[in-house]
Amino acid sequence: MISTSPAPVLISPPLPDPLPRPPQPTPLGILASGKGSNMVAIAEAIAQDRLQAKIQVVIYNNPGAKVADQAETLGIPAILLNHRQFDRREALEHEIVMVLRQYGVEWVAMAGWMRRVTRILLDAFPQRVLNIHPSLLPSFPGVRAVEQALKAGVKVSGCTVHYAVLAVDSGPIILQAVVPVHPDDTPQTLQARIQAQEHRIYPAAIALATAAVSKSAIV
Repeated sequence: MISTSPAPVLISPPLPDPLPRPPQPTPLGILASGKGSNMVAIAEAIAQDRLQAKIQVVIYNNPGAKVADQAETLGIPAILLNHRQFDRREALEHEIVMVLRQYGVEWVAMAGWMRRVTRILLDAFPQRVLNIHPSLLPSFPGVRAVEQALKAGVKVSGCTVHYAVLAVDSGPIILQAVVPVHPDDTPQTLQARIQAQEHRIYPAAIALATAAVSKSAIV
């Protein structure tokens, strides 16, 4: 009998089992613009004791974004900082940094945060700002990555967790997951399969990054 189950997804580098754990829960701040599915995935990993962290606050920039409702359901403070009310990116990020510090955040995870970062945030949390992108970077950076992949006719796509830097989607890579592209894929179907892998690798990447810093501090 031929198996109809999907082929295992390649995650690179392979994940250790169990994932490494820092000595204390890592205080996380989440930046999000939309539904908040990656934020929920991170929260679930924490609740299941797969990730040694605590989400201190969620900052979102779009009024009515569903991530605020998700955060409320999980008992996480959610703060609206509408980027349209700031005349410069730097002014917005000054406010973001102030809120993150107010809530005791040490690491920042951009989870569907549709804004370019500046030195204000990166200098406030050096080497501690993470981002997830729906492609196998360095291929297809920037907006509409899924559509870019389909237009290019690639056979595989995926997602990448990386450290944020000034250049968009260009920071050092922590984890990637490979997702096959089917001949009949639409942006919606491919995005759904990529997002399922985002939910797998983002908590793992946070665990790897935070534990590595904790280990180096001890050494």
